Amino acid sequence: MRLWHESLISQLPRQQLLGQHRECCALRGKGWGKPHSTVNYVFVHSPQKLFHYHELVMEEMERRGYNVNPLWMDPYYRGQVMEPYESVDEIERSIPVYEEHDDVYLQECLGNLEEKGIYLNRRND
Repeated sequence: MRLWHESLISQLPRQQLLGQHRECCALRGKGWGKPHSTVNYVFVHSPQKLFHYHELVMEEMERRGYNVNPLWMDPYYRGQVMEPYESVDEIERSIPVYEEHDDVYLQECLGNLEEKGIYLNRRND
């Protein structure tokens, strides 16, 4: 489990981008609050932040011509087996969405991808 540094989303290969979408869906659903060392920081924030991050992923998917189930565009939606949120904190999308996605985290993500044989541009935009 990992949320890639958001500056990498536009560069992720197909497999990692679609995997990121599945990861966001899982975290928004039954995975919310389930401890995992690489995503624990997500749970100290409002679920709205995860929705904002997921929006970035879905926007990139649509830009590439992939179909996204429109239900996921609803910040209250949590998947087919979870009840929708009754309310969510209305917060604006920040840049970065997660303050934890800093330069150190970017380098960690790039290293992780390189271990998989994926070499991305090392710019941070």
